[in-house]
Amino acid sequence: MGFLVYISNYIIPVVIFYIVGFGLLMKKNVYEEFTKGAADGFKTVIKIMPTLVGLMVAVGILRASGFLDFLGNMIGLVTDRIGFPSQLVPLVIVRMFSSSAATGLILDIFKEYGPDSLLGTMTSIMMSCTETIFYTLSVYFMTAKVKKTRYTLTGALLATLVGAIVSVILANMM
Repeated sequence: MGFLVYISNYIIPVVIFYIVGFGLLMKKNVYEEFTKGAADGFKTVIKIMPTLVGLMVAVGILRASGFLDFLGNMIGLVTDRIGFPSQLVPLVIVRMFSSSAATGLILDIFKEYGPDSLLGTMTSIMMSCTETIFYTLSVYFMTAKVKKTRYTLTGALLATLVGAIVSVILANMM
């Protein structure tokens, strides 16, 4: 284990020096290429900013209005019967839209039940097993100008459903 920690401390500097060294070896102006890439990255951020702001505002409104709690309680009536805690329903819904808003819900769960509780463990595992579907689709497809998403949304929703279910199963196994 100590060897992996040692390597992890040096891997990023080694990669950076490798890239710069390779660029110099190929007689490229490394700084100029870096600034071009940074400018392109900034243009991408400007393109996706309206989408990001819209998602953040929408999730904030839903959370502040109490609609997420209402929806969680309604869906929770069904999910409690199948062994999925109703407290996690709002988290699953919000996670599909915004990771930062989901983090706020996670902190609420941790405050109420504790991070080492069964619900806290389920929450932690769920955050690593699910994705911000709508954020990712809107940002990446808009940036890449993808018009036909085909089965992307269906696959992403299915993967999130499986991730949420597996997080409950794994936490119960611990």
